[in-house]
Amino acid sequence: MTEQAPHPKVPEGVFERRIKSYVKRAGRTTLAQAKAQAEHGARYVVPYQSEYANLIALFSMDTMTTGHTDVKSTPTILEIGFGMGEATAHIAAVRPEVNFLCCEVHEAGVAALIKRASEGDLHNIRVVAHDAVEVLEHMLAPESLDGLHLFFPDPWHKLRHNKRRLVQAPWVAQVCSRLKSGALLHMATDWEPYAQQMLQVLSAEPQLRNTAESFAIKPWYRPLTKFENRGLKLGHGVWDLVFEKR
Repeated sequence: MTEQAPHPKVPEGVFERRIKSYVKRAGRTTLAQAKAQAEHGARYVVPYQSEYANLIALFSMDTMTTGHTDVKSTPTILEIGFGMGEATAHIAAVRPEVNFLCCEVHEAGVAALIKRASEGDLHNIRVVAHDAVEVLEHMLAPESLDGLHLFFPDPWHKLRHNKRRLVQAPWVAQVCSRLKSGALLHMATDWEPYAQQMLQVLSAEPQLRNTAESFAIKPWYRPLTKFENRGLKLGHGVWDLVFEKR
């Protein structure tokens, strides 16, 4: 992973406007992924826009062509940073009644998810290849989301880099402004210090209610990825957090 360029310090507790939801990673798109992106990209990829998007319109094409779902009554969940799309495709397949707007800037990951989605003929996935922080702020209207997924974000292990973590109080407050009442905010991490920070920040947000006493049992829809399985076999922990917007 490459680190972001240094930038001026900000007062303690102030959300840094330059914080991003991602770190650029090296990676190579396979021929099969590139082929899937060329053939099906128009179906799954939607452009970033700096004004509020019509979520019904983003998912309406499949409704018109396949009759899969009534988009007007379909909830939408924002997923931030889906990696290579393994978990995303699984969740979309087992939850066909939900639409997933997925943010990822890693080109190989975008192509991989398009390949998985097209092979599974998944109607309920759209991809925005853009920083999720800006998507959340500019593209999504207040109270437009029925949930948010943030699985295994960069933990920024070094203490001096902790301020670059995405889950901070001002960002969580902004997330809440985009969530409908009753929407679920689901996060997961395999780095315990970050898990504790997530729990502290989410618990301190008055608009949220923890659905568990502390950390949550892994919800049924989130699969164990190969990476996660490998970590569990090595004795690494995984922590899920599920909070509800009041």
